[in-house]
Parts: sequence; structure tokens; C-alpha cells
Amino acid sequence: MDTRYPCRIVCLTEEPTEVLYALGQEDRIVGISGFTVRPARARREKPRVSAFTSAKVDRILALQPDFVVGFSDIQAEIAQALIKSGIEVWISNHRSVDGILGYVRRLGALVGAADRADRYVLGLEAHLERARQAAALLQHRPRVYFEEWDDPLITCIRWVSELIGIAGGDDVFPELSRESLGKNRIIADPLEVPRRSPDVIFGSWCGKKFRPELVAARPGWSDVPAVRDGHLYEIKSSIILQPGPAALTDGVRAVHEHLARWEKATAHA
Repeated sequence: MDTRYPCRIVCLTEEPTEVLYALGQEDRIVGISGFTVRPARARREKPRVSAFTSAKVDRILALQPDFVVGFSDIQAEIAQALIKSGIEVWISNHRSVDGILGYVRRLGALVGAADRADRYVLGLEAHLERARQAAALLQHRPRVYFEEWDDPLITCIRWVSELIGIAGGDDVFPELSRESLGKNRIIADPLEVPRRSPDVIFGSWCGKKFRPELVAARPGWSDVPAVRDGHLYEIKSSIILQPGPAALTDGVRAVHEHLARWEKATAHA
């Protein structure tokens, strides 16, 4: 291991763990997020020391990290506590597909694996191009409502909206997707969703199972095309709401498969 770069890294979210494993730098990781599912072996090999909005700071310090990686303003308090304890912390705040690709390159450079990160990004870009080509074969682009949370209703963040577009659909709340904070993506009037008439509804309720029957039962939603025709699908949050490689591979693939299912059903209607 090249000691010119961080040797003891704690990952406060899943995406740095997935990236570092993909770059062959897993030996540098000494602690991970409890929400980590990719790669599966990381949960067996590394101690879990954080959730998303909370972390076991004392346990992190006991691991003697020389670098901690987190994501977004939501982890600002965790970062502050670690910085006050003398730990170097990097909090990324990317919110787009291009931001995810840039994040992979930056993290690779920080651990001395820039060339490998560049090659990895080329593979991710190739996957996205295949998704675009598959989407081009669809005869129609469905209108899509993506729900990150149900109470209050929160629609999708920018990279998810972009992936819907790449996969062959059109986000019905594109103006809200550009808001980086969840509180700014709240849909104040639930009847605004029926007014935008989505053909497909995706649910990815972070931390709990999506309940399509509850969505379908919302007052005023019965005539929504997606509800009327039964096109309500769950996309696992682990493959779409993590701003890392999973979203650009399994996430976009899952979205496209459901959109293709919608088109097939529509053609036979």
C-alpha cells in the first residue's frame, strides 16, 4: 500500500465503499456505513460505525482513521465532530450523473488510483450509453413520478431525474429535482401529482418498503394513469438513492426494465 495516500479510511456512506472496492483499494477501509450493501462482502469484512444522519464518533476515533469520507450537508454535524478531533474529512455534495462520475475520479485520485478510476468511469459511461440506446428503442416516453418519501411527499433528486431520462422516461417534477435539499423537493399539494398525470410511479422510500396499495388509495389519485393501469413499482433505495456506481448500473437498468414493461402493456391494451 502506498503510504503517500490515506491508509485508514472510514466511509460514512455506501458509495465510497463501493468505489474503493471497485478500484482495488478496499484494504484502506477500516470502517463503513451500516447501510452498506455493495459489495456484499464489505459487510462481512469491515466494522459498521455510522448510519446516515448519525455516527459512533468514539468508535470512529478508536479506528484511528487518517481520512473520513461522507456525503452531503446532512452529515455536517458528524464531520464537524471529527474535524474538531483532528481528523481529515471530505464531504462530497454531488447531485447529478456527471457529479457521480466526477466523484469517482476525485476519490480515485485521493487514494492514488487515478488511472484505475478513469478506466472505471469509462465503464460506467459505457453502461449509461447502453441504457440510452435501449431507451431509444421505446416507441413512447412515459411520464414518471418518482417518490423518495411518502409523508410528506418528496420527489426525486437530480441524478434520479436524469437517470429516468436516460432510461426512457420523463420526470413530471423536473423543476423540483434541481433542488439539492429534500425539504425543497416536498410536494405541498398531493393533488399536484394527479394533475401531472404520470403513466408510471416509482417508489423508493429510503429505509422502508414501498406500499403501492397505499399510494393507489390516496384521495384523488384513482384516475392517475399509473394507478388506473397498475404501473406502480418499487426501486430499491440501495440502487438508486446512493450517489455512486449502483445508481448508474443497477439503478438505471431497473428503471428501464419497468418502463419497457409499461410500453409492452400499453401496446397490448
